[in-house]
Amino acid sequence: MEATHEKTKNYNIWIWLLSIAIPIAVAVLFTVKIPGVERLGFLPPIYATINGTTAILLIIAVIQIRKGNRKAHERLMKTAILFSVLFLVMYVAYHMTSDSTTYGGQGLLKYVYYFILLTHILLSIIVIPFVLITYVRAISGQFYKHRKIARITYPLWLYVAVTGVIVYLMISPYY
Repeated sequence: MEATHEKTKNYNIWIWLLSIAIPIAVAVLFTVKIPGVERLGFLPPIYATINGTTAILLIIAVIQIRKGNRKAHERLMKTAILFSVLFLVMYVAYHMTSDSTTYGGQGLLKYVYYFILLTHILLSIIVIPFVLITYVRAISGQFYKHRKIARITYPLWLYVAVTGVIVYLMISPYY
C-alpha cells in the first residue's frame, strides 16, 4: 500500500507540472512565428478530425468498460490520449505558422461561436489534470478512485473533443 501511495505521489508532481506547463507552453508558442516556414494551412481539418475521432474513442471506451471489457477500454483510452497529444502538437504547429483566423459570422451565431470557443478553451485547460489523474489511478490499480474521477473527466473531455470539431466547422469558411 505504501509503495502505491509513494508512486502516486510522484505521479501527482508530474500531473501538476504538466497541467501548468502545457497551457503556458501553448500560450507562449502562440506568440512565436517560425520565420521562413510555409503556413501549415492543411492542418486544421486534420486536427479537427482527430478531435472527432477522440470523441468517438471516448464513447466506445465507456461502452466497452460497461460491458466489462477492461482491455479494450484501456487500449481505447490510451489511443484517445495519444490522439489528444497529436492534436495539441498539430494545433501548436499550425498557430506557429499562421495568424489566428477571425470569425466572420454575424448576429446570434457570432455569440454562439464565441461561447463555444471560450468554454472549449477553458475546459481544454481544466481537463488536463483530470485526464492525467484518471489515467494514473487506472494504471496504479486504484479502480474505485479511477471510476469516481472518470465520471467527471469523461463529460469534460468529450465536451472539449466535440466542441473542437464545432469550432472548426464554424471558423473554417473564414480561413
